[in-house]
Amino acid sequence: MDENCILVGNGSVELLYGILRSVACKQVRIPVPSYSDYERAARVCGLPCLFHLLNEQNNFQLDCRQFDAEIVAGDLVIVASPNNPNGKVVAANEILWLAERHPETWFLIDEAFLDFCPGAPSVAGQRENIITLHSMTKFYGVPGLRLGFAIAPSAKAQALCDQLPPWNVNTIAQNFAVKALQDSAYCTQNQDEVRRLREQLLAGLKQFATFSVFPADANFLLVKTAGSHTAPELARRLLADNILIRCCDNYRGLDEHFFRVAVRTEQENNQLLDALYTLFNGHRRISRPRKCPALMLQGTSSNAGKSVLCAAFCRILLQDGIQVAPFKAQNMSLNSFVTRDGREMGRAQVVQAQAARRDPDVRMNPVLLKPNSDTGSQIIVNGLPVGNMSVLDYSRYKSTVWQDVVASYHSLAAECDAIILEGAGSPGEVNLKKRDIVNMRMARHAEAPVLLVGDIDRGGVYASFVGTLEVLEQWERQLIAGFLVNRFRGQESLLASAHEYLLAHTGKKVFGVIPYLDDLGLPEEDSVSFKEGLFDTVARREDSVDIVLVDLPHISNFTDFEPFLGEPDVTFRVVREPAEIGNPDALLLPGSKNVFADLKFLFDRGFAGIFRQKQREEQCEIVAICGGYQMLGKEISDPLGIESSSPNMTALGLLEQTTELLAEKKLTRRQGIHLALGQEVAGYEIHHGISSSQGASCLRFSDGTSCGSVSANGLVWGCYLHGIFDNDLFRRSFLDRLRIRKGLEPIDEVLVCYDLEAAFDRLAAVVRERVDMNLLYELMKL
Repeated sequence: MDENCILVGNGSVELLYGILRSVACKQVRIPVPSYSDYERAARVCGLPCLFHLLNEQNNFQLDCRQFDAEIVAGDLVIVASPNNPNGKVVAANEILWLAERHPETWFLIDEAFLDFCPGAPSVAGQRENIITLHSMTKFYGVPGLRLGFAIAPSAKAQALCDQLPPWNVNTIAQNFAVKALQDSAYCTQNQDEVRRLREQLLAGLKQFATFSVFPADANFLLVKTAGSHTAPELARRLLADNILIRCCDNYRGLDEHFFRVAVRTEQENNQLLDALYTLFNGHRRISRPRKCPALMLQGTSSNAGKSVLCAAFCRILLQDGIQVAPFKAQNMSLNSFVTRDGREMGRAQVVQAQAARRDPDVRMNPVLLKPNSDTGSQIIVNGLPVGNMSVLDYSRYKSTVWQDVVASYHSLAAECDAIILEGAGSPGEVNLKKRDIVNMRMARHAEAPVLLVGDIDRGGVYASFVGTLEVLEQWERQLIAGFLVNRFRGQESLLASAHEYLLAHTGKKVFGVIPYLDDLGLPEEDSVSFKEGLFDTVARREDSVDIVLVDLPHISNFTDFEPFLGEPDVTFRVVREPAEIGNPDALLLPGSKNVFADLKFLFDRGFAGIFRQKQREEQCEIVAICGGYQMLGKEISDPLGIESSSPNMTALGLLEQTTELLAEKKLTRRQGIHLALGQEVAGYEIHHGISSSQGASCLRFSDGTSCGSVSANGLVWGCYLHGIFDNDLFRRSFLDRLRIRKGLEPIDEVLVCYDLEAAFDRLAAVVRERVDMNLLYELMKL
């Protein structure tokens, strides 16, 4: 294109008025409905207007063959492609055919929205009697810059230039235009996204019987409402929900039943659909899945303290009665954790899961990268390896693995009241943003507001906050709700001026200042060791005891027994077949998410006989928690059908007790004494059943109530208290009792500390004191 044919203006409207002043014509001919400023500009220039009425039955699509019969020499024909308000493209070959048929007629083709239509060619510069208008403010979303351009034959472009004021385009707009036109990747991405969102919005609007929706090629849709509802009435009622629609009753050929809606973000489109559903049905629509309230912590850098703060918020929400789970889409670490089903996940999410009192689950960390060279990693997806990949290979693979990330998130969120998400590194890493699956893309998908965490102990935290926002795109900045200043040593009031500056510069506030926490007792980030060993550990001392845990198909809260893994005088084994049990010193039965199914498993696989044999031999201590405790009794009944269609089932019969499953779940913290060992214990109960025992209780709580049951010889006992073995003194007393029964000397001192509960509670107390939790809950809409 000859540069002399291009004229840049302060928006395409300025150029429109200039063209009408510079083109010699007798009248302006406009297919309508169309953009109303065409007519206004003609009237201002003293030109009469003639209108060609478009047919509603043809979706207001211009029929160039029919229009051809009306055009005469001396006309200025103005055609919008795509047209506003119906958003349909006029085929380029049809426009060129008209221009050839009428060489004495000027054709002004407004292609302001054509950039939204991939595959639709421009007619710019194709004929000597065609002028095209182009807007950059619409496609690039910068209306405040006022930037457009026209393409015309060089002589006409010069005549048009003479109609415009000097210095009409500022340097900011000029520099932006150069950069924007070079960004082909944005064009493709924006076109694809608008097409996807337009199709979703079109399908959603078509669900309303009162609407007729016209198919479009641009970033808006024309809608006609039937019956008594008018567009101005809808606009007024939607305005109460802070939603604006464009009434089209001022367009020629349209009346008060037509309105136009913009294709916005998926969240905003759904807001419109929800509001319309409520308006027409009187109640909110429930067709879309419930959005789980969520909060995401991202950092100005790696090791800013995101992982520990996520654990803190998990514990705080848990304390406040909210069932919460952690989630990190992608983690990079060599320090992985093996779940009970032999799958790997990042250890930071394991700690966070423990803070939330949930079993570690690979859905909390669906993608784990284990570096095996400077340029490559082993890729773990949903806990299983999919292969080794270079950085470039994995970058291409992200589009595939994103579906696994989304599926894991939704599956986990469906079981929770809230999700605490953790980002990775920094969202400002511009070289990684394009294929991001763990930071802003994940936050947008989860509709999670983001708090940006910065480590002030390193220095430069406020510059990092501002700098991070500066490299984010607008939609990413909109997701940032505020900041958390982490690891501060000193007087918080000294930071006031910095926070005022931050608010003035970014419009976002600091939600809290977290002090430097020393000797917290929790592993920080993935680089810090997480306890010792995995399940199935071998004792590091010869004078040791052997403990066996039976793995149930629906096992839950298996972390109740994790404290044994670090004990140097314990060999801990997880068994899945009766023959693997051998002659342990203790046989453990864990909790269960389905007691009836797991009890049937014990009988079908022959475990029940082994348990009874061990009881008769009186050489092994049998211990069970929660669901396992229920299985040790004589019978379990399920009158409400909570877990089974059978009303009752015979249990193992090792304890004199019966259990009835109830609808209401018990969720409470407990503190008390293990009566046989005389040691303090603490933990929590979460169960549906109530057990009635004829034997002695094994625990007495501080409120005077009791829990559990113990056999006459003391070798079989169980209770509902999760976390009972986290107490170091109690755990050592239990192990020493096993040692004495085996003929070994008791150790009489704690060898390994494992009381994460106290550390979680200390962490939560500090963070709760320093963060405005009411504001945070408001942010999460909890």
